[in-house]
Amino acid sequence: MVEKIVGLLNESNYAAVALLVKDLNPADAAVMLEELPAHDMPVVFRILPKELAADTFAYMSSDAQEILIKGFSDKELDEVMGQLFVDDTVDMIEEMPANVVKRILRHVDADTRKMINQILNYPKDSAGSIMTMEYVDLKGDMTVSECFERIRKTGVDKETVYTCYVTDSRRKLEGIVTVKDMLFASMSESVKNIMETNIKFVYTYTDQEEAARSLSKYDFLAIPVVDHEERLVGIVTVDDAIDVIEEEATEDIQKMAAITPTDKPYLKMSVFETWRKRAPWLLILMISATFTSVIITSFEAALASAVVLTSFIPMLMDTGGNSGSQSSATIIRGLSLGDVQFRDIGRVVRKEIAVSALCAGTLVIANFLKLLFLDRVGILIALVVCLTLFAVVLVANVVGSTLPMLAKKIGFDPAVMASPFITTIVDAVALIIYFNIAKVLLGI
Repeated sequence: MVEKIVGLLNESNYAAVALLVKDLNPADAAVMLEELPAHDMPVVFRILPKELAADTFAYMSSDAQEILIKGFSDKELDEVMGQLFVDDTVDMIEEMPANVVKRILRHVDADTRKMINQILNYPKDSAGSIMTMEYVDLKGDMTVSECFERIRKTGVDKETVYTCYVTDSRRKLEGIVTVKDMLFASMSESVKNIMETNIKFVYTYTDQEEAARSLSKYDFLAIPVVDHEERLVGIVTVDDAIDVIEEEATEDIQKMAAITPTDKPYLKMSVFETWRKRAPWLLILMISATFTSVIITSFEAALASAVVLTSFIPMLMDTGGNSGSQSSATIIRGLSLGDVQFRDIGRVVRKEIAVSALCAGTLVIANFLKLLFLDRVGILIALVVCLTLFAVVLVANVVGSTLPMLAKKIGFDPAVMASPFITTIVDAVALIIYFNIAKVLLGI
């Protein structure tokens, strides 16, 4: 489609372009626009039907939005900003340079500007920072008929009208009612008689990931956000929760790989930026890995008298690192989802010991046979390697499962204690165990 549109633009056949794009889904239209050459993007955006154009704008990346804003006339900017929901406007503003932000704020009304400033004042990763203030609020003494009338009058500018929130004169949240509840009730029924009073909500300073998990747990389309006095100030909708879950998962993956988290797409980061995110961690891990060299040097005499032991060091270290990574990844994900808490550390350790004993036993049997029949080493050497393997897998699983939990307890992100750090610790422990078992069994 992109190639076809570019060809039609070159022929100045704008009517044909309009026919091609008029029925696109906004998300697909955003992808199509971003694949166009920068000079064609504003042209096609102006060809889109007005309502489709406004919806499409919200789906576009901040870079593409900036290109369009710089090319908009004041009237066009007024039209687009008037169609955007407040939370989408806030997301856009956070990514824009100061001069573009000033122009955007000049083209929103005073009430919207006030809401934008209020949301921007909340901490970056809080529920308040991702909420929208565009919701339908009702009063408990209203009839169902009056509620529908209010929804018709105010709902067109709200992000969702399916779930409505019942508040008192001080905006304190009293209940929640859905359009479905009201459709099946009598038009003269008071809304306080059909509203749900067992309300699940989050506070403005609740972590955004916790708010997203609440939406997932209760299968809500939106969850109310209240202040410290439990007054309704906004709602977090499911589309924003999905964005948060994706963002947090990406951040955890980056931390687990020892990369400083970034919210920029890979292809939009410069080589220098990518280097800056990776190099410090690589330096830290390189320095910490020198401990293994120190340990090997300290057992140099033992290695000299049984050189064959050297050939099994990589296998022992790699197996320990892999075992630790398996357990740490499982526990980190459990902590992220709330399935595992620090109080469960005893149960986790007992389970990991049992699992590691079974895994280590399987590896030891396979490795012992390999050592005797393929590598053709002596029984004592095979015994040293296999005993070490069993101990290393056991230690690696315990370390891999407990370090993330301890990190969470003292306030660190558990993802930091992932594969690279655990592998470094396990490598050092594996060598100490290996050489000490060799000294005892081989008398070196």
